[in-house]
Amino acid sequence: MYKPLLTSFLLLLGIATATMAQTRLSTTSAKAERLYEKADSYVRARDFDRALEALAAAAEKDPNFAEAYLRAAGLHKMMGNKAAAFENLEKGLKLLPFSKGQATNYFDLAEMHFDRGNYDAAREWYETYLKTGSTNAKMVDWARHQLKTATFAQEAMQKPVQFDPVQLPNTLNRFGLQYFPYTTADQHYFIYTARESARPEHDENIYVSQKRGEDWQPPLPISENINSPANEGAATISGDGMTLVFTSCNRPDSQGDCDLYISFRTGSEWSKPQNMGKTVNSKAWDSQPSLSADGRTMYFTSTRGGGIGKEDIWVTYRNDDGSWQQPQNLGMPVNSTGRDMAPSIHVSGSTLYFVSDGHVGMGGLDIFKTNLQANRKWTEPKNLGYPLNTFADEGSLFITPDNRIGYYSRQVNSEAGTPSIQLYQFAVPAEWRSSEMSTYAQGRVFDATNKKPLAAQVQLYDVEADSLVQQVSSDKVSGEYTVVLTQGKQYALYVSAPQYLMNSRSFDYTSSKALSPVALDVYLDPIKAGAAVVLNNLFFDTGKYSLEKKSKTELDKLIAFMQQNPQVKIEISGHTDDVGSDQANQVLSERRAKSVVDYLASNSVSRDRIRYKGYGESKPVQPNSSEENRQLNRRIEMWVL
Repeated sequence: MYKPLLTSFLLLLGIATATMAQTRLSTTSAKAERLYEKADSYVRARDFDRALEALAAAAEKDPNFAEAYLRAAGLHKMMGNKAAAFENLEKGLKLLPFSKGQATNYFDLAEMHFDRGNYDAAREWYETYLKTGSTNAKMVDWARHQLKTATFAQEAMQKPVQFDPVQLPNTLNRFGLQYFPYTTADQHYFIYTARESARPEHDENIYVSQKRGEDWQPPLPISENINSPANEGAATISGDGMTLVFTSCNRPDSQGDCDLYISFRTGSEWSKPQNMGKTVNSKAWDSQPSLSADGRTMYFTSTRGGGIGKEDIWVTYRNDDGSWQQPQNLGMPVNSTGRDMAPSIHVSGSTLYFVSDGHVGMGGLDIFKTNLQANRKWTEPKNLGYPLNTFADEGSLFITPDNRIGYYSRQVNSEAGTPSIQLYQFAVPAEWRSSEMSTYAQGRVFDATNKKPLAAQVQLYDVEADSLVQQVSSDKVSGEYTVVLTQGKQYALYVSAPQYLMNSRSFDYTSSKALSPVALDVYLDPIKAGAAVVLNNLFFDTGKYSLEKKSKTELDKLIAFMQQNPQVKIEISGHTDDVGSDQANQVLSERRAKSVVDYLASNSVSRDRIRYKGYGESKPVQPNSSEENRQLNRRIEMWVL
């Protein structure tokens, strides 16, 4: 993006002096001309206030004195008085005939109108600028881009999205500035950045509020280990609330201007934050992180080299050993030659929300969404439209897993004119929702013998794709874990810990049934003779014994278990319900168990460590009185010998 700013005094002084000395003035008033020349002497002496007084007096003597307005506009702009600069520039240009020499002023006035949402006037002045035949390629390209933006904005305003934001209660909006809202997957915790005001003595800190019933409780500083006299902000949290990444600037261990830091929660305590290191952080500005549900993928904003625009969105992935991979630029079509910032990945992992001024929108930073396709490519970003997006800069957006509620921040002004940034929530319109809806499974992991909480690995697989989609750890103090489940997929959940039998569960969301949270405590049995576990993700067609393709995930997990525990010998036992004859069920159960053993043996598991047996319908775990119970009785078990 290109926006010319007259911020250099020397440049302004040179322009003012040359113009006053050489330009033929439009006024016929000798008094006005003398006041104009007097303003020139004040500018040379750097007495800008008196220069402006002289120019105002000149314009009073001759209200049609165009050059007096233009000079005043330049001075006001340099001094940061945008309103006065706009007023004087518009007055001056309207008094003069078209001139190629006024190209930069035409461009500036177009920008000022655009920044106020005056799309018709902006269009008029951009077109006037282009008529000058300017050779400044960047300014010409930007003017053309803004003309497209103005057209889009006006069309969007004719078709507003049904959107009814509600300011969050003062319980949360208790600071002067609050922004970057996030929730955990269960929506029980609300994380955001806040500061008392924009004054330098008020630094950014991270706060957390807990929901009780339908109400958010007063926010508390997230941890003494995290908040400090430095700035901590733009935080993101994993779906299970166990991993936090945030931005902090100018710390002793900084790699660049602002770096990303990571902290992990155990029980109720957060670890001392660690700089994510030179692999993730650069010598440039790195900020605005967004973690995936399992905390193993992170999107963030950076001004580092190798990008497309000034600020780009990058992505990095966490390795199994806890290290992070070299970040990759998300590339086009997400990143543009403008500013692409504030990524927010939906917990489903399928939709990314972000802000940009490089894509056609309403002007300034607008909020966009893009979907991740099956080929791992992102779709062309879609502007979320009016009235969420306006001519002003918009902030980050967070959409809850179930696509029902959205959170965002917006600047508002008090009756006294004091600006603040407030948090809002809204019901998510259909066109803004993530391409996939999600819920969560949540529970605790225990030792089945002593009932004490366990630190275990919890993995979620997409069984159709045989791919790991999430991996988290249960809390070693409480045993708590959370994983996100997305509509339209069939999952295998594996919970494992050293010296314990793995435990597998199955979740099928391929039907159109409504998503709902799942409460699931898991008890792991120590590896010992007589311990058994149901293999819940082995699939057979009705009456058949050939393993379906989607059983591969479970079979490979079983192979890995045997490799990690070379001393273990097992029996694979098959069981059926009572439908059909006893003899047929006995044969079917044996053949199904044998199919599993044959697979293991063909994949380097020694035959002397595995055996199979069919029990038919003789050992039901529930009465065969309903289809639900019969499904439980149709099972494959693994027993430790």
